[in-house]
Amino acid sequence: MKTDRGADDKVAEALELQHIYCTRMGAPITARVVQGIADALDDSTDVGRRICDWPDDPTADGLPLRIVGGLHALAQSGDAPELAAVFAGETSDASAVAEVVGRAFAAHGPAIQPYLDRPPQTNEMGRSGPLMLGLMQVVRRFGQPIELLEIGSSAGLNLLIDRLHYDLGGVETGPKDAPLTIRPEWQGIPPEPVEVRFASVRGVDVAPVDATDPASAARLRAYIWADNVERAARLNAGIALMRDHPVVVEQGDAADWVEARLAEPQAAGVTRVLMHSVVLQYLGKERRRRIESAMYAAGAKATAQRPLAWVVMEPHRSRKPRMEVWVQTWPGDGPKKLAHCQAHGAWIDTTCGDQEAPAFL
Repeated sequence: MKTDRGADDKVAEALELQHIYCTRMGAPITARVVQGIADALDDSTDVGRRICDWPDDPTADGLPLRIVGGLHALAQSGDAPELAAVFAGETSDASAVAEVVGRAFAAHGPAIQPYLDRPPQTNEMGRSGPLMLGLMQVVRRFGQPIELLEIGSSAGLNLLIDRLHYDLGGVETGPKDAPLTIRPEWQGIPPEPVEVRFASVRGVDVAPVDATDPASAARLRAYIWADNVERAARLNAGIALMRDHPVVVEQGDAADWVEARLAEPQAAGVTRVLMHSVVLQYLGKERRRRIESAMYAAGAKATAQRPLAWVVMEPHRSRKPRMEVWVQTWPGDGPKKLAHCQAHGAWIDTTCGDQEAPAFL
């Protein structure tokens, strides 16, 4: 039975915001689950109490998606058939969904709790499309192979960026025999064709995921919204590619790692690039400040033979359900917005127009 106390205002706001995102992004099943969480939430279960008493910023922590991931994993496990029916879209009545979620909180707390322990790690490969758009801009600027550095790499699936084929508004790049093509819906002017070459590819994550491990792969699949079957297919293709051609993701703090990598000698004729997507919100202000300071300090020393670039795909400042793609180069003339895009890279729009300063850091 529900008690009188539910989630605090910040948790309720985070769930409402996530519901809006899911609805606007064409994910009605996930939107119903999020609404079901909000309707079922109280302090009568261990899971409910932990969510209601969330100590930090639930929006910045991605709390709604942590909960959805835990519920989705439970549904995929086969241990909660009525929850599986919700994620299959078979149970869609709002009150019925809330009742199923409430029963899952009560009966399957130990299975859900681990998903509350850390941020969701979607490692969405569709995001490599907007990132490749940024890398193409860097190569057009300097004409050199890229030394790629990624923070928030999770399982490293976007570090496979050099092994995928891309169709960006009809402009193709990447190996033609790649097992996976990233082809987002396109709005606006396509990029000018250019070959992107890589000298090296490295990444870091505070808690790297081994995508080739069955349990870890199952966790990654749980974070994919049930509405997005094409994302699940991309993930499976990426895991298969990772088995054949592993990518090593270092374990470490993003700010420490960026500072250390920027301090390393840089080969002449190679462009060093820091890349990330939907990660800054999880780092906190101090780490973001350190990364920004390290990049600008290194940028001040950059030369045409040893240039530096920053390729960013991060949320829009207004919390609209879209991302912004920015590139900054040193030597260069300041940050440049290239596009808006959908959060999972499903579409890219280069008619973004305004060039206000990025508000990510």
